[in-house]
Amino acid sequence: MARGAAGRNSSCPEQGWPRSGVAISFRWESCGALLPSRGADLMGSPGIKSCSDNEFISLFNSIGAQRTAQALGITERNVYGRRERLEKRYGSIDAPTRGRPTAPGRVPYDIKSGVVIIGSDFHIWPGAESTCLRAFKKFVADLKPAAVILNGDVMDFPRISRHPQSWESAPDPQEEIEAVQDHLNDIVKACKRGTQKFWCLGNHDARFESMIANSIPQYRGVKGVHLSDHFPLWQKAMSCFINEGVEGGATMVKHIPQGGGVNATRNFTLNAGVHTVHGHLHRQGLRCISNYRRYDVFGVDAGMVADKDHRAFSYTQDAPLDWRSGFTVLTYRDGVLLQPELVTKWDDKRVSFRGELIRV
Repeated sequence: MARGAAGRNSSCPEQGWPRSGVAISFRWESCGALLPSRGADLMGSPGIKSCSDNEFISLFNSIGAQRTAQALGITERNVYGRRERLEKRYGSIDAPTRGRPTAPGRVPYDIKSGVVIIGSDFHIWPGAESTCLRAFKKFVADLKPAAVILNGDVMDFPRISRHPQSWESAPDPQEEIEAVQDHLNDIVKACKRGTQKFWCLGNHDARFESMIANSIPQYRGVKGVHLSDHFPLWQKAMSCFINEGVEGGATMVKHIPQGGGVNATRNFTLNAGVHTVHGHLHRQGLRCISNYRRYDVFGVDAGMVADKDHRAFSYTQDAPLDWRSGFTVLTYRDGVLLQPELVTKWDDKRVSFRGELIRV
């Protein structure tokens, strides 16, 4: 696998832009970007013959300077020059990232019938692939889920932690980002066409932007300072609300549960009033709450995709840990959530699922 391949992808299908001398028109994709398509004679031979001000502004607003230059067959310098001239006439012309949040608080997702696979606490380092990370890729390939959710702490970022550093070696942010790009690219390749991909940010993921924002706040909005710039295929948020408003199906997915302690999953679910899936605690487990309502309410601690003996957890000082490596599979029928299923590490080469030991 070519390193950085995931980084070259995008959440919009902009691969294969027409080169200079190709006639193009513009179309709106579901992702909201205005992209070139073969058609009307907006661009002639060679370079561009005609592109109205409104078309140029819409293109720049949607996909930024670099891709606008590629779409029109001109240089970025020419794009910025025209933008400057048009701003004198029409006012500010914003790039896609200016003044817009990089991670909305919540993203909705609706599913009638199908599977959603959720993994949490990957804590990926270069050169290592945990048993459950291999299993996660296999289950995505085999179950063909409608959606895949990374529920926080995909990154670890030990070198930019607020906690004191030790003499033990740890990866730099760049090394870690490249390793995560490789693994997430494997997951994307395993997905079926149309699979939705969400990333609910965790406290370790937040270290990247927090470090930059607190050290050099003047860089706000510059491409590369946001985690989403390096992983454009994954929709970032603090939480994902599945089937909001659907009785028996509404499911809140977020990294950190409300409250802590041994009853955190139960209390979080009681307070939420809907099904919940969380990470952060590394324990993995399922709580079922029954009351006068028609459907049971489930609370899931998704556990951790990382191995329990991962070097990232050396701070535990070899204490006995009530942690479990694994992830969860949600199945919906007519919008209602069936009892969640747990995939749990059995040994270094196998995971348990539905009464079977599966080699990964």
